[in-house]
Amino acid sequence: MNGITGEDRRTAIGKLPAVGSGLFTSRSRRRVRALAGAEFALLGRNRSAVATALLVPLALPFSVRPAIDQADFRGVNLGTLMLTAAIGFSFLFAVYTSLVSAYVARREELVLKRLRTGEPTDVEILGGTALPAVCLGLAQALVLALGCVVLLDAGAPRAPWLTVLGLLTGLTLSATLAALTSAFTRTTESAQVTALPLVFMSMIGSGIALPTDLLPHRAAAVCEFLPLSPAVRLVRAGWTGELTAYEAFGTVLTALAWTVVAVFAVRRWFRWEPRR
Repeated sequence: MNGITGEDRRTAIGKLPAVGSGLFTSRSRRRVRALAGAEFALLGRNRSAVATALLVPLALPFSVRPAIDQADFRGVNLGTLMLTAAIGFSFLFAVYTSLVSAYVARREELVLKRLRTGEPTDVEILGGTALPAVCLGLAQALVLALGCVVLLDAGAPRAPWLTVLGLLTGLTLSATLAALTSAFTRTTESAQVTALPLVFMSMIGSGIALPTDLLPHRAAAVCEFLPLSPAVRLVRAGWTGELTAYEAFGTVLTALAWTVVAVFAVRRWFRWEPRR
């Protein structure tokens, strides 16, 4: 009609702010559940991946249990350090790297393009695709937290609301960064390669594999502004209570700023059709 194709209308609508068709309407929730259900079904077929994501992390607390006698590292309990590292790994591997592959695979198989010609909005498509990985990452984080508390004497969190904020921001930002990384990934085979820079940068600079206490003061100050650093810092502070209210507020603001930047970048550069 009027020379405008359905694809043109869908593309135009997809670029508009989602006001009445956001994730808060019943129809929108049904569409997201349907998309997430399909992703869960695909994930469920790969039982080895599910078992690896949920069971293998338990080896982390078991593997360091003999070192529990060295439980104090610059005033921080070893169990707390391992818990922070484990949850950081769930951000990177259960959510980020797995979603980069998922987004690229759905794009190259034209799934995203077909979905975009229907009723779901862009947010619903991306959110429905990400939901299974985010749920898996959350489940993994909870299992790891319980394992570290029981096996490594991590103790109870002193400020649990900070840990909750860290989990929410970490999972959200990991999924958003995965969508952004997929825009620069040509094939599913190269997804692991394009994800490596953020993985290595976060492991070393965000306090996941290497506590920031070991870094020089200037380097640590710079690393505080890496994408996943605020989330990891909040998770750790929830157990140690090391952040003041002012510091916690600044850390949350940094996490929100990164989320806003990542969302803007996804809206600007995310690719819905195969790269040629």
